[in-house]
Amino acid sequence: MSEEMDIMDHLITDIQAGKYDPDDKLPSENELADLFRVPRITARKAYERLQELGYIYSKQGKGSFVKDRHQRIPLSLFTRESFSKKMLQLGYHYQSKNIFCEPIEYNNKIYEALRAEERDRVFKVGRLRIIDQVPIAVHISYVAETMFDDIEQIGSKITSMFEFYRERGYTDLRSTQTLLSVTFPAKYERELLACSGLIPLLVLESECVDYRSGRTLEYSKTFYRGDYFTYVL
Repeated sequence: MSEEMDIMDHLITDIQAGKYDPDDKLPSENELADLFRVPRITARKAYERLQELGYIYSKQGKGSFVKDRHQRIPLSLFTRESFSKKMLQLGYHYQSKNIFCEPIEYNNKIYEALRAEERDRVFKVGRLRIIDQVPIAVHISYVAETMFDDIEQIGSKITSMFEFYRERGYTDLRSTQTLLSVTFPAKYERELLACSGLIPLLVLESECVDYRSGRTLEYSKTFYRGDYFTYVL
């Protein structure tokens, strides 16, 4: 394992120092094994880990290449525009897929954010965000049934919460109480986002409020793949 880490550290240092440009071909597994005097399987595992971390990509029969880590999607964490509108404006092919709508058990943090009573029902509506055929984020919205009495019936059809709110007359939407953290994907997130456990996830938790009425419409939790975004604070 230490030999594998030595190879990874060496290549990451070279990539970050600019020795390799994006899409440059890296040494073959045999060349790397000879250079570090290790078995070829060790060089192969080092490349596999670097690919999982988003530093390189491979082409069948052609080898490993440096991934352009600067060409990422700019993501503003504080905005009044919908995510889908921003992605379309940037020229990406964007899709939003509804993946669930179901009631949750009582959670003090979520219920307090929604100003809901313990006897009220709160539903979570999940959407998978896909850009250029790649799943890049999971967005979960927690909504009180007392605010939207039809959420159980139509929640599984919602692909944009912004549009859902605007259809109901809430047009001046703002985010408040934003919490930013970093985690690593569990099995469920890895399967949804088609990523390895080494890819960090940026977790954004916030409340969406209608500015005119002062009503809290949702509490949301979004998991963004850390290898696909640059973040604008």
